[in-house]
Amino acid sequence: MLAVIITVVGLVVLEIVQSVDNAIVNAHMLKTMSQRARRWFLFWGILTAVFVVRGLLPLLIVRFSTPGITMWGAMLATVGGDAAARAAMDSSAYILLIGGGMFLLLLYFHWLFLEEKEPYFVPDKLIKKHHGVWFFAVAALLLVGLLWHEQARPLAMIAAATGNAVFFILFGFRQMAEQAEHALERPGHSDLAKLMFLEVLDLSFSIDGVFSAFAFTTNVLLILIGNGIGALIVRDLTIRGVEKVGRYRWLKNGAMTSIGFLGAFMVVEAMGVHLPSWLPTVVTLSLVGVAFWSSSRDLKRTEAGLAGS
Repeated sequence: MLAVIITVVGLVVLEIVQSVDNAIVNAHMLKTMSQRARRWFLFWGILTAVFVVRGLLPLLIVRFSTPGITMWGAMLATVGGDAAARAAMDSSAYILLIGGGMFLLLLYFHWLFLEEKEPYFVPDKLIKKHHGVWFFAVAALLLVGLLWHEQARPLAMIAAATGNAVFFILFGFRQMAEQAEHALERPGHSDLAKLMFLEVLDLSFSIDGVFSAFAFTTNVLLILIGNGIGALIVRDLTIRGVEKVGRYRWLKNGAMTSIGFLGAFMVVEAMGVHLPSWLPTVVTLSLVGVAFWSSSRDLKRTEAGLAGS
């Protein structure tokens, strides 16, 4: 029970801090929509984001990363209800781990080399400016290195290439989404178009969360609970004013750095190294906690300075 609680706590924390960007986009878009459309998104969007995406997507990933298993078998395997299905999943877990690890590492390196950020941890301070060339170099070398290391396991090679492909497909989609967001905020676009945009964007961000969740556990029920609670909290932040969360300047540093560690953990485990089950949660809580604490102190000093002036 203690291990379950630790896992769920880690999933909730990572889902919240990882989804802040998505919540900010949602909040800005909802301001331009009618009250009826807002209520529809906040109610039905929760059902799709929590139960459909975070419940079904992990099952699909388990199904396609475990040769010879059915959807029902994947469900039984993830909750431990069938020994044979569980054994099949355990024997092919390296496929899921190396594909998910590749995706998370690329997510971290993209943030580190290409995105705007306030430096906090050592890697952030070393790489302050945009270095697009280095990101693509690291991405290419990472893929080549994994393919070379896993040449004796063809399915692992396919998984690594798939994780790479999924990342760059989502990267392209989000580039298009940024342009669509600015266009949809202008008058003349229907609430239906905006709702469709928000639902598709939610799906994109959910994929990040699901891959991160597999670093904590392969139990889909726990993923549904942890990510679901986190998604509900993010929806509440969207309603209450997520801009306040965005003012914590180093919070994303903690989230993205923890994602980098989670990706590394998944790749290492895929190579046969056993790691304690509590390690992902402890690392996530430590990095996010330190970043939040420093951000909170910085925010209080800033607000005190503004009040004094």
